[in-house]
Amino acid sequence: MLIHPEEILETIHMIKAENFDIRTVTMGINLRDCCHSDIDVLNENIYNKITGYAKELVRTTEEVQNLYGIPITNKRIAVTPIAIVAESCDTEDYVSIAKTLDRAADDVGIDFIGGFSALVHKGMTPGYLKLINSIPQALANTKKVCSSVNVATTKAGINMDAVAMMGHIVKKTAEATKDADGIGCAKLVIFANAPEDNPFMAGAFHGIGEPDCVINVGVSGPGVVNSTVRELKDPDLGEISEAIKKTAFKITRMGEMVGREVSRRLNVDFGVLDLSLAPTPEIGDSVAAILEAMGLETCGTHGTTAALALLNDAVKKGGSMASSYVGGLSGAFIPVSEDAGMIRAVELGALSLEKLEAMTSVCSVGLDMIAIPGDTSAATISAIIADEMAIGMINKKTTAVRLIPAPGKKVGDSVEFGGLLGRAPVMKVSEFSSEEFIARGGRIPAPIQALTN
Repeated sequence: MLIHPEEILETIHMIKAENFDIRTVTMGINLRDCCHSDIDVLNENIYNKITGYAKELVRTTEEVQNLYGIPITNKRIAVTPIAIVAESCDTEDYVSIAKTLDRAADDVGIDFIGGFSALVHKGMTPGYLKLINSIPQALANTKKVCSSVNVATTKAGINMDAVAMMGHIVKKTAEATKDADGIGCAKLVIFANAPEDNPFMAGAFHGIGEPDCVINVGVSGPGVVNSTVRELKDPDLGEISEAIKKTAFKITRMGEMVGREVSRRLNVDFGVLDLSLAPTPEIGDSVAAILEAMGLETCGTHGTTAALALLNDAVKKGGSMASSYVGGLSGAFIPVSEDAGMIRAVELGALSLEKLEAMTSVCSVGLDMIAIPGDTSAATISAIIADEMAIGMINKKTTAVRLIPAPGKKVGDSVEFGGLLGRAPVMKVSEFSSEEFIARGGRIPAPIQALTN
C-alpha cells in the first residue's frame, strides 16, 4: 500500500505526543489437527504447533516496529477454542492444556494467549462442560492464558443455563486468585456474538472459519482522537464526527501497513485490522477524555451515551474507508480499570454500573474490567451477564462482560492490577435479588431480528 510522506510525519507526531501505538499483533493458530484421545499426546501436539508457527513472531514484530518506528505494545496468540480441540480427549479436566498453552506462550515470548474457550450459545456438550468447569483452576495456575465463553447470539438466543453457570465460575475464579485481588477474572470474558477474528484479550480465539495461521492487528489511539477533538475551534457535533473519522482513517492505514509487513515476513495470511480505541491508565490515553472533550463535564453525566454513539460510529466509518479488512470489534472500548477518565468518573459518583450498561448498547464491547464487591452472589453476577447478553442479542452486536468480584473488598475500596489492567474502584451492584429469575434456566429465544434468511 502507498503511504504519503505527510502521513509518515503525522504518524511520528501521533507517536511522540499522543500515545499512538499498535496495541497488539495477534497470531491466530488452528489447533484442530492436534486432536488426540491421549491427553499427553494432545498437549505435545498443541505445544509443537504453537511454538512451530510462533517461534519468530516476537522477533519479527520487533523488526517491523524498528522499521516503521511505530510501537507495538503486545504480541499475542489466539488458538482454536480448546473445548473443540479437546472434546475427544479422555480426561476429567483441561487444566493441563491451559498449562501447556502457558508454557508455549512463555517459550515464544508473547504476552498473552487466548482460546481457552467454549461456544455454548445454544447448548453444552461434555467437552464444553469440562472446559467451563476447568476455568477457575486453569486461570489460577497460569499467567498468560485467557479464557472466554460465548453464551448468546442473535441467531440462537441466550443460553440461560450457561449464564447461570458462569456466575458461579466467575465467583470460583475470583476465589482461586484471591491473593491477587481476583485477577483471574480479568482474564475471563463472557460474550454474546463473539467475533472469530478479535485480536484483543481476553476474548481472542481462532475461529473455525479462519485459515491455519493468520495475523490480526489491533490498533488503538484514544490519545490521538482526544487531541484531534480538543484542537477543534468551537465545533458542532457533525464537525467533531468528521474530524474523528479522518483521524481513524489515518490510524487504520498505519495499522494495516504494519500487519501486512508482519504477515509477509512470517509467510502467513493477513487477516483483519481491528480499529478499537482501547484506553490505558496513562493520563490522556482515555476514551472518557474524548467524551469530555465533546462538552460533557464528566463521563457518566446525561449525554454520555449519545457522545459515545457518535464516537463509535465515526471510528467505524473512518476505518472502513481506510481498509477493506477492518474486522474484530472495531470501535470504542470502555474498560473501567484501564481508563483513567473512567476511574475518575466512578470515584466522583458520575458513572454507575447502570450507566455503563446503557453505554454498552452503542460501544464496541460491554461491561469491561469492572470490580464489584467480593460478596456479590453468583445469581447477581449471572443477572448482570444476562442483561448484557440481551443488549448484544437484540442489537445484533458483540457485547461482553468482564467482572471482578474482588475478594474481601466492598464499595469504596479498589483493586490494583498494574500495567495495562490498571486500577479498579469497587462499584455498587443492586441490593435486590435476581435469584429466582436465574434459577429458571432454559433458553431465551432468538429475537425476530434473527429471521433474516
